[in-house]
Amino acid sequence: MRRFSRINEILEIPREIVGKVPKITITSFDEVLIENFKGILEYEDFFVRISTHIGNININGFNLKLSQMTEDDILVSGKIESLDFESKRSD
Repeated sequence: MRRFSRINEILEIPREIVGKVPKITITSFDEVLIENFKGILEYEDFFVRISTHIGNININGFNLKLSQMTEDDILVSGKIESLDFESKRSD
């Protein structure tokens, strides 16, 4: 992964814009917005697994829906119980 350069720091450009780092925004227990995602690995109404460039994001809950999706962003809504992360190994 590309390092966050000194110029980007000086210009205060967020890491998620420069690189492929996901940005996760949680709105109460009802919505999770994930920016910079790669794809959907699993989708059930109780579990969603999303692939990013640095690992997977697992969302557990009830009545989960993919409310909105663009090429880079995905909005998961429903009753969100937990999130967990699986980092890619850098061997």
